[in-house]
Amino acid sequence: MTSIFHDEKRLIRARVSLAQQIDRGSVVLSSQLAEAFLNVPRHPFVPVFYRREGERFVPWRSTDDAEAWLDAVYADDSLITEVDGVHAEQAGPGGVAGVPTSSSTAPSLMADMLDALDVNEGDEVFEAGAGSGYNAAMLCHLAGDAHVTTVDRSGALTTLARERLDAVGFGPLVIRGDGARDLPSDAMYDRIIATASVRRIPPLWLERCRVGGILVVPIKGTLAGGMIARLTKRPDGTAAGRVLHTPAAFMPLKTGTESEERVPEIPDGSCDAAELSGRVLDDWTFSFFAQLHMPHGLVRAYGRSDIGLHVTTLYDPADGSAARIEDLPEGPPLVTSIGPRDLWRPIEEAHRLWRRLNRPRREWFGIEATPTEQTVTYTAPDGEVHRWTM
Repeated sequence: MTSIFHDEKRLIRARVSLAQQIDRGSVVLSSQLAEAFLNVPRHPFVPVFYRREGERFVPWRSTDDAEAWLDAVYADDSLITEVDGVHAEQAGPGGVAGVPTSSSTAPSLMADMLDALDVNEGDEVFEAGAGSGYNAAMLCHLAGDAHVTTVDRSGALTTLARERLDAVGFGPLVIRGDGARDLPSDAMYDRIIATASVRRIPPLWLERCRVGGILVVPIKGTLAGGMIARLTKRPDGTAAGRVLHTPAAFMPLKTGTESEERVPEIPDGSCDAAELSGRVLDDWTFSFFAQLHMPHGLVRAYGRSDIGLHVTTLYDPADGSAARIEDLPEGPPLVTSIGPRDLWRPIEEAHRLWRRLNRPRREWFGIEATPTEQTVTYTAPDGEVHRWTM
């Protein structure tokens, strides 16, 4: 341990700085949340995290440069803690290549979700996605650790989270399991929060939330910029609420049943001019709306052509339909399609509707979940109601 961890004034300044950074952004901290960020340290939960260096993720430890490391920990940034199942603490000095699989969420996004969750002392809270344990520590501070349960599929993550929560004085129930299914038998909750994304709200979460309870859940399909839904459980067993203003690209909640669909190569052939470039799906203000018009299992891949121009490929494994949208040096993009359905036309139609509705913000959309169906709705100023099934 370096001496920086024994400098209590320095650590307090770091937490104050973080609270100020959050407050300067789009989140206005309540006195309750501000107290939590000032009292719950972040550094014990991320003693090692990854920095991206080119194509690799290299572990950064406090022993590398304690002052710079502490500044990074208490910056309002997400910190990658695991890549392809390799925790930063197990990585060699040369780092690893792969895809991030766990991270410590940016504190301002944590604050936004915790504010929406409205946790009070004594609330029974369930968290899907223990991760580093930092968010669970905040829940413990707000509700009391005897009232918090957190679940993660990774044995390494749950072991570390349990140890670190204990080290800062919290003892919630930490479970290794599937966050969508492995809830303690017969337990009921006043608050349910997920720190990993799902395509649809798991039915068991809806079932185990008490009437009047609140669920805060990141929902994301194949596109970036997913939504965070805040719903209240109703007496009839359904839940309804709104979408938060903050876009969020949380890593998906792992269940162990995932299979990665490979996007096929689309052979050159008959093609048509497109109204839009595939780059439109990189616009988070539109991608949220576009996702509502996509089939459940649709997959997107994107990259560069041989001449360095943008190419997007859409693929639906349900029926084998696929489309390639390729930018050209001059003129409109080209669409090449295979399979029984045109996958790009619905996106262009969605974009026209989005423009006609004057690019509605995500927080203007409502969401409803029943045991059998989940829908998103938007009511236009003229009273017209638009509805999409998730």
